[in-house]
Amino acid sequence: MATWLVTGANRGIGLELCRQIAARGDTVIGTARDPGAAAALRETGARVEALDVTDPASIDALGARLRGEPLDGLINNAGIGSFGGGVADLTAEHLARYFGVNASAPILVVRALLPSLRAGAGKKIAHVTSLMGSIADNGSGGAYGYRASKAALNMLNASLALELRREGFTCLVLNPGWVKTDMGGPGAPTLVDASVRGLLAVIDRSGPDVSGRFFNHDGRALPW
Repeated sequence: MATWLVTGANRGIGLELCRQIAARGDTVIGTARDPGAAAALRETGARVEALDVTDPASIDALGARLRGEPLDGLINNAGIGSFGGGVADLTAEHLARYFGVNASAPILVVRALLPSLRAGAGKKIAHVTSLMGSIADNGSGGAYGYRASKAALNMLNASLALELRREGFTCLVLNPGWVKTDMGGPGAPTLVDASVRGLLAVIDRSGPDVSGRFFNHDGRALPW
């Protein structure tokens, strides 16, 4: 039985990740900014831990609380998204927020939890990114903060994979697709349970030989 930690687990993809991981018999820790408001997360069978990814002190505190507990896998799911506006609408605060949550926070979570991940047998690290972070696929523009922060996350993972490969880690960036969640909206074509089944299948079958790669939830390799 493996032990996983999922960030941003109070709703949407993160909540479904916890539900499916627990349903298959693994132990799962789900994080939420307000554990007191995480009833749905608790109902999955997950252990709930407090984490505000906008606060480096909260990230470090999570690592301190879990020190000595082996983790087999980490899924960095917490993120923000907004897709409108042009360059004239950008502000420094907007860009800093997107880079902070979508790029800086996941790598800081890895840093905080690395002792626990090194102690685990699975050595799997996965980041939920987006096809909108692909430079090659960008044919419509816009969504400056979201696109750029997800591209930055992809690059951070590429470096992380190179650093940790000698220790047997598998580090992936995964596109969940356009998913019918609060962020994706009701018009999204992919159901959350189908997306999550695919994400977990990709994580489960991937090893150090594909560490650093960018995959779709159906297993297809994606362009950078």
